[in-house]
Amino acid sequence: MELDFEHCYRAVDSRDPRFDGCFYTAVRTTGIYCRPSCPAVTPKRENVTFYVSAAAAQRGGFRACRRCRPDAAPGSPEWDTRADTVGRAMRLIGDGIVDREGVPGLAARLGYTERHLNRMLTTELGAGPLALARAQRAQTARILVETTRLGLADIAFAAGFGSVRQFNETMLEVYARSPSQMREKQTRTDRGEAGVVTLRLAYRPPLHAGSLLEFFAARTLPGVDEVAGGAYRRGLNLPHGNADVVLTPGERWVHATLQLSDVRDLAPAVARCRRLFDLDADPVAVDGLLQADPALAPAVAAEPGVRVPRAVDGFEMAVRAVVGQQVSVAGARTTLGRMLRAATAAEGSVSRPVLGEPTPIPQTTATGTLTGFPAASAIAALPDSAFGMPAARRATIRALAEAVADGKLDLDPGADRSEAVARLTELPGIGPWTAGYVAMRAIGDPDVFLPTDLAARRGAEAVGLPGTVKALTAHAERWRPWRSYALIRLWRAA
Repeated sequence: MELDFEHCYRAVDSRDPRFDGCFYTAVRTTGIYCRPSCPAVTPKRENVTFYVSAAAAQRGGFRACRRCRPDAAPGSPEWDTRADTVGRAMRLIGDGIVDREGVPGLAARLGYTERHLNRMLTTELGAGPLALARAQRAQTARILVETTRLGLADIAFAAGFGSVRQFNETMLEVYARSPSQMREKQTRTDRGEAGVVTLRLAYRPPLHAGSLLEFFAARTLPGVDEVAGGAYRRGLNLPHGNADVVLTPGERWVHATLQLSDVRDLAPAVARCRRLFDLDADPVAVDGLLQADPALAPAVAAEPGVRVPRAVDGFEMAVRAVVGQQVSVAGARTTLGRMLRAATAAEGSVSRPVLGEPTPIPQTTATGTLTGFPAASAIAALPDSAFGMPAARRATIRALAEAVADGKLDLDPGADRSEAVARLTELPGIGPWTAGYVAMRAIGDPDVFLPTDLAARRGAEAVGLPGTVKALTAHAERWRPWRSYALIRLWRAA
């Protein structure tokens, strides 16, 4: 991607936080790179180079600023909106695919050769998949060094490094401090209990946290998630184990407390939490477009920063969508609860190996034990009596579970959106509404609109828009490419 120097420099000179994560400022005289909102003195024009990614800045020989922590900036909103190969690659890298499957695994998922994929990413981002994954490893390692009591050798392998030597060299290059020097600074503070990682997830303000918590609260499932005390808590199924996460929205950050059964899962856990709360969105751009419509302008002014509640598990979201067809939210929760109890009884508890220090997962709260949603294979194996729904819908869920379990249907964040929707609609009992709902919440499509949705039509009438499917579809064209956000606002109006 090409960066316009004047626009970038203007953002740096005004310390505009909206551009944090969209590009990085490297200063040749100091050898460091910063986020645009860094409070340091604005560097001279002739000393500045702008990079699209932190990995590109590191590849250029610059180290991260200790003051503004550019590696902890929100992700670029472009990777949420783009459905092309580069956007899909960035979402998969953020989920830790390169660390788990290597560049060959990433290339295979995207359908390209390693060489061509490297060329595409380097052309757009100034760095290839290995360099991008390396930058993420460095950030993961810094978090573990500063917030846990894990040994440095354990941290090296947990963050995805191939050796302790590689770990030490990378941290010196990126942060100009060795891991032991970073740990010495932290010994003067309490790093918390073993196995627990606490961190702050940055976002671009404003964030209407109340709308997110209200949405999740109406749809919580016993044993999976809960909303209490202004925080959202849920269990996660991760590549190497499970986790318990508590997300508490704050004024500038969402405070996250993660208890991981395997610390190698930190990077994918963080990526999924960010995706769940839609933290990489650009609310100023979204609200600016929606506010231009007189029908939505009052709602946008009253509640700026409304996000799309997304998902941590594509299969879970698809099952929720199918169960919720033509029934109330409360009815769907009852049916899902019955199914979960049957799946939990059939699947039993699974113990996983733990790297480093043992962590007591899962925990028990007033509402029960929080675990992730059952795997597709577990749902597919349930007897008919466990579903408690009409035979046709039961067949739909079984077909959905079998397609995901067999790898025929990809609902991960790096999935091809159009292909996923096409394959969903090929399944019996899944139409445009269900496929669109899954694309919006599970795959992260920001431009989904569901004109046949009853709540959307009621919301349209509430804000003075026509409630017919044809008229609403035509009006929604002015909300592109943010129709998913407009849909959330119509639901709130209803």
